[in-house]
Amino acid sequence: MSRIKTVAGIAGALMLIGAWAGNPAGAADTKLEQLKAQGFARVAIANEPPYTAVGADGKVSGAAPDVAREIFKRLGVPDIVASISEYGAMIPGLQAGRFDAITAGLFMKPERCAAVAYSQPILCDAEAFLVKKGNPKGFKSFADIAKDPSATIGAPGGGTEEKKALEAGVPRDRVIVVPDGQSGLKMLQDGRIDVYSLPVLSINDLVKKANDPNLAVIAPVADAPVYCDGAAFRKGDEALRDAFDVELAKMKQSGEFAKIIEPYGFSAAAAMSTSREKLCGAP
Repeated sequence: MSRIKTVAGIAGALMLIGAWAGNPAGAADTKLEQLKAQGFARVAIANEPPYTAVGADGKVSGAAPDVAREIFKRLGVPDIVASISEYGAMIPGLQAGRFDAITAGLFMKPERCAAVAYSQPILCDAEAFLVKKGNPKGFKSFADIAKDPSATIGAPGGGTEEKKALEAGVPRDRVIVVPDGQSGLKMLQDGRIDVYSLPVLSINDLVKKANDPNLAVIAPVADAPVYCDGAAFRKGDEALRDAFDVELAKMKQSGEFAKIIEPYGFSAAAAMSTSREKLCGAP
């Protein structure tokens, strides 16, 4: 038995030496090669249509996963396997190795850019408020909510909306973390919050499905800029990110990018008008 192990060990060592001889930079062990061998990429999503969506049958769709799925296919990775996550848990999950990428409408900001390796922009949107019909408290900005001592706002945990509310001065106890869109909608309808905030397209999708004449959309929010997301990768996986960017650029140039995202309501021109460097605040 020990002889068999020894021979196997020698053979394995020779194979390893041969692999390194043919790939001096360790190319056979890159993240992309690992994903090709694995046959899929693990991605974090948020189940927030039209960015991401999970059907009753478990099928993952939405603009962000659809773009990622096509790019990974072009890179030789046949499929993606998605896990629903709160926004605040996505980057820690990526850093811990639970995901290979985030494809979820995670908007680029300098602090996030310092933590992950973003692709070039994919989906761009502005912020919106969902309120009761007539906007009874007249909210047009996060600052308006901060000024009203009785007002409460619902927002995704760890998302842009939660941060914008806190930055505008809304006290922590009046910023209610909401797990998903349907929960936020119900809380607003039941009067448990005064405002629910999400990107414009996400709010419009909720309102369309709710078919509730007692709701109104305020968009864009006055004190919130337009944001863009990108696929996010672990620091150290820049080679994978760069390969992803090459295929993304080809799709933008060919028009295939627009064919994927524009039926969801996103603008390809908006994504192509800016860059990771601008959005991340690099010189």
